[in-house]
Amino acid sequence: METTPDGRRIPPPQADERAMLEAWLDFHRDTLALKCAGLDDRRLRLASVAPSSMSLLGLVQHMAIVERNWFQRVFAGQDMPPLSEAGDKDGFTLAPDRGIDEALALWRAEIDRSREATAAASLDDTGKLSGREAEYLGGQVSLRWILVHMIEEYARHNGHADLIRESIDGTTGP
Repeated sequence: METTPDGRRIPPPQADERAMLEAWLDFHRDTLALKCAGLDDRRLRLASVAPSSMSLLGLVQHMAIVERNWFQRVFAGQDMPPLSEAGDKDGFTLAPDRGIDEALALWRAEIDRSREATAAASLDDTGKLSGREAEYLGGQVSLRWILVHMIEEYARHNGHADLIRESIDGTTGP
């Protein structure tokens, strides 16, 4: 598979649906990691612009929660404990003693669990929604829907990461 100059794997222009969806999701996962690369903990904690407190470290924490929610809780039906502190359901709040190494390790472990939860599944297999999600989406979503949603979630937050990174050290790009 070809790669971009920064080392990310380029999703294949010709592939079956499953391979295409998984390749695009991995591309966006790699993009988030790239946006954090080369920065020290202090700069990874810098907020974007007031009044937002969103930071690159917070985005990594948030995406670990999102991975766990959609692949383990919704799709696999597992009863998983929360990854964030009480009162921080989205993961954006930064703990003084949790740095990027710990956050990246947790996020990557959640990605591994996501892959394990879906490895043998069909794109048409479904997961069960509960609470607020079920109110507006109904009771179930397919793995296909979850993969598309995760691509969208990462792409949206990678746009945030682009702006945050540029404000930190001027680095721009894909």
